[in-house]
Amino acid sequence: MLRRPAATESIPPSYKVPLHDGNAILNRQRLNRPVSPHLTIYQPQIPWLLSGLNRITGSVLSGGFYVFGFAYLVAPLLGWHIESAALAESFAELPTLVKGGLKFLVALPFTFHSFNGVRHLIWDTGREFANKSVVRTGWVVVGLTMVSSLELAVYGT
Repeated sequence: MLRRPAATESIPPSYKVPLHDGNAILNRQRLNRPVSPHLTIYQPQIPWLLSGLNRITGSVLSGGFYVFGFAYLVAPLLGWHIESAALAESFAELPTLVKGGLKFLVALPFTFHSFNGVRHLIWDTGREFANKSVVRTGWVVVGLTMVSSLELAVYGT
């Protein structure tokens, strides 16, 4: 039977490794290993960009609901006025361009996450899962997101 040691650093046979030094050798070996290039070697592609954005928008939306819900519950205790009438009144005082920009920023994650969710539901049926279809439906989601977000920001009341 052939036996091959797994060591990457030569240790002289006369060297006795004390129990407290065993990890020191392993740590020195790890410092000499190459670091994986991770995402820096890959060209950005629409499927993995949209996958990451879908996770981010989902986290932002759910986190926003939890934060606003908690703030709404503790508002009376802290003297905050975040009831609907107060929010509508302060929003109405903003300049028109700022209102449109804020509405766009709020609508963007909602529409993207919704359209990308429909895309995932279509994938669950086994359709549109070829590479070209995945890229095409990704760009459709981006287009629908932009058009619907702009429409909601401009014409939404």
